[in-house]
Amino acid sequence: MSEAGCAWSQNERQFSLLRIALAGALMFVCWHGAFEPVLAQVPRIQGQGTAASGMGNAFSAQADDPSALHYNPAGMTQLHGVEFMTGVLLSGGTTSFTSPTGATATGDRNGSVAWPPPGHLYVTANLKDLGVAALGDLTAGIGVTVPFGSLTRWPNDGPFRTATTFNSLPLLDIKPTLAYKLTDDFSVGLGADIYTFSGLFGEGHVERTSVWPGGGGIPAGSQVELFGADTAAGFNASLLYTAIKNADGKPLANIGIVYRSQATLHLNGAFLANGAKVSDATATLVLPQVITGAVALWPVRDREHEWKLEVDVDYVGWKSVRNLDVHLANGSTIPQPLNWRSTYGVMLGTEYKWLTLESLPFWEVALRAGYTNQQTQMPDFGFDPGSPSADVNIIGGGVGLVCKEQGEFLGVIPCGDLGIGAVKTKLIGLDLSYQAALYEERTVTGNRNPTVNGLYKTTLHTGGISIRVAF
Repeated sequence: MSEAGCAWSQNERQFSLLRIALAGALMFVCWHGAFEPVLAQVPRIQGQGTAASGMGNAFSAQADDPSALHYNPAGMTQLHGVEFMTGVLLSGGTTSFTSPTGATATGDRNGSVAWPPPGHLYVTANLKDLGVAALGDLTAGIGVTVPFGSLTRWPNDGPFRTATTFNSLPLLDIKPTLAYKLTDDFSVGLGADIYTFSGLFGEGHVERTSVWPGGGGIPAGSQVELFGADTAAGFNASLLYTAIKNADGKPLANIGIVYRSQATLHLNGAFLANGAKVSDATATLVLPQVITGAVALWPVRDREHEWKLEVDVDYVGWKSVRNLDVHLANGSTIPQPLNWRSTYGVMLGTEYKWLTLESLPFWEVALRAGYTNQQTQMPDFGFDPGSPSADVNIIGGGVGLVCKEQGEFLGVIPCGDLGIGAVKTKLIGLDLSYQAALYEERTVTGNRNPTVNGLYKTTLHTGGISIRVAF
């Protein structure tokens, strides 16, 4: 066979693999319709990649694995061939409440560990590597994440049962994205964020339950529920600039900037009492714009070791969330004023890699650590125990293992021999992380519902795992 024929055959195999991976992504969308967000610092979930989580989510200026789709899509140009990555977050913890009169209650994530857990999936394809050179240095990708949400359960006989007993927001973000390398040092990214709910598994909508205090023809003590769903779209734009490189052309200093637009969900659902429909209901949920700036430095980067330091700063425009008023079909309104405020988050992370180990030939090993400080967006007046937000300090770390093509998995199976047909893996990676979210104690006063006033203490523990495969 001619060299051209061999090249075309290889391209066909790679495109077939890409189609399989994209089909897997669609299956992921359906399955994760049942996945529910778990973090109480709602509604933004930071951990969208385990390597990044291990570095306190300070990753937007590094962005060199498929989770770049979330952290900085421009970084996808650093990836080659077809890459696939998927993972989950396992989170548990409690929020304790003490009222001014001494009444107590404990909220959890709907169990000791929230289940099913939120997850992420990314597929990227460097089109130039696949033989599509006419479009230049273009990389395409698609991701599915759980970006915003809450999942909190309180006792049905708790002191603020008329405010909330359960809150859930299983929202998905489907991310078709393109990245283009303009020069060797400068890349840009552009993508869509399609926010939606899936009813194929689980409830597939925003859900909030409470105990009715009485009135409106509904008996006091009734279990009431509000729910709704919608699909909305936003966009993201990003850049990655390498200011300094080493002799091998690898970055020593990167700058990343990411913009994620606001999106508005017009939720349509119903108001139920004891399981029976009382009325159709609508509400508007605004997802904020997010602006991220990041700088990464590599004090050490040679053929044996890499050491990275990074700082990221997020601005989240929560001030666009003024209320979540529920409008019923009979013309009445259930007011839910929020008046959230915009916040900043600061993320610090470091990673040290061993690229050549005598004891593990053709493996890479990484150790990671990170810290995040995130402000609360909720004033006391609009504080909601269904998402018991407070200023939070998150500390954590992680480990990464990469088996390259010539390496052996478990000392037996060559990592380059795995794959589908003639398409074989070039690397297999496993990342693990742990984070402890230590929320500052918060005393709420002057809430619109006086039963909510009191002292809140929250601690969460989150473990992450991701698997990465490159072809």
